[in-house]
Amino acid sequence: MMIPRWTRRSTTALAFTLVVAAAQAQPPAGVNPLLLKPVDQLTPDEVRGMQQRLSDWPNLARYREANARVPAKQAGAPRVLFYGDSITQLWGEKDPSTFFPGKGYLNRGISGQTTPQLLLRFRQDVIALQPDVVVILAGTNDIAGNTGPSTQAMIEDNLHSMVELARAHGIGVVLASVLPVSEYRWMPGIEPAPKVRALNAALKQYADAQGLVYLDYYAAMANAAGGLDPVLAADGVHPTAKGYALMSPLAEQAIAKALDAPSPATH
Repeated sequence: MMIPRWTRRSTTALAFTLVVAAAQAQPPAGVNPLLLKPVDQLTPDEVRGMQQRLSDWPNLARYREANARVPAKQAGAPRVLFYGDSITQLWGEKDPSTFFPGKGYLNRGISGQTTPQLLLRFRQDVIALQPDVVVILAGTNDIAGNTGPSTQAMIEDNLHSMVELARAHGIGVVLASVLPVSEYRWMPGIEPAPKVRALNAALKQYADAQGLVYLDYYAAMANAAGGLDPVLAADGVHPTAKGYALMSPLAEQAIAKALDAPSPATH
């Protein structure tokens, strides 16, 4: 049966309207404004900053010397390494004595990093140090668009690759949820809360399927808006001392569980 031309046109117009409406309903993607700035409007300082970042995009230099000073592992003393972005880096940075006192845990966080950068330095800053367990906390800067727009699938792919690399080298994995956030002050208007919830749901499902320890910071910290109260994060993103104090016992429980699990098979 022939469909009248006017009906075909109406159907096409309706489909287009629905696609546009669906796109408008989605929170806008995060993109670092500097990456969209016209070239002729960039300042010399901005150009120098981008040149510096591009010369060592994953920032392999950040921990190279510190890694060389890490002592050999001691029998009976499990090595635990925390890996991620500024939320990891800032944990005890000003006062190292507050970072799991007496544990000797290693911190390899770098402020601003996204999961592709973390994946590129994973061999140097994780595998080479031979930890028994790595605690991976990453993804919020991808949602913010720090190094360009990222889909949830892209973030998951990078995190899955880190997990696979760790397990291939006999390293136990604690996969942490992304912390709650309702707005990034440096990237306002992108509505990250639903994206964080969706990513965490996917990470929990992946962790369960792979037999990983899932560290759920989100459930213990989120407020009604899907963000962090000022007492836990003054800027809504980076934990305060009280925020880290809430996170610490959760991390300890997850680490203990990972250390008790059978060691991943090495290849």
